[in-house]
Amino acid sequence: MSKNIGTKCLMARRLVERGVRFVQVYSDGEWDAHSDLLGNHSHHCASTDQPIHGLLTDLKRRGLWDSTLVIWGGEFGRMPVSQGNGGRDHNPNGFMAWMAGAGIQGGTSHGETDEIGYKAVVDRTSVHDLHATMLHLLGMDHKKLTYFHNGRRYRLTDVAGEVLQKILA
Repeated sequence: MSKNIGTKCLMARRLVERGVRFVQVYSDGEWDAHSDLLGNHSHHCASTDQPIHGLLTDLKRRGLWDSTLVIWGGEFGRMPVSQGNGGRDHNPNGFMAWMAGAGIQGGTSHGETDEIGYKAVVDRTSVHDLHATMLHLLGMDHKKLTYFHNGRRYRLTDVAGEVLQKILA
């Protein structure tokens, strides 16, 4: 499995080198571990760890680190309690994503869940905050973007999200 994700990471780096502005790499397999969380995640982590390291190292060696934003995330976190069969259900109240390169301060951690991992309690961050930060790092002001819906143009006060200044280099 790692060969496949490794090939995808190599292709992503080559596309970035050639000026492609947005590249999305999917890892192989299904991370949705409603059963056998330990086996599922151990397998997928083992298959993605080395290829992702290779991608990040390649970007640094080739001078692409400062201009490339790398984002790793999923759709949900996992509940802190078993769902049965060693799995865990989705948790929209506490989940993790990481970003690197393009102005992210390396080694920075932002936010914490409660003592059992059920919900975010320190430096709570919304998806809007993540999007605002990503757009900022890509040179765009999320507050100047407009979205037209049912003939309505949203005002500046309708725009949600704040740039997470604490994680910027």
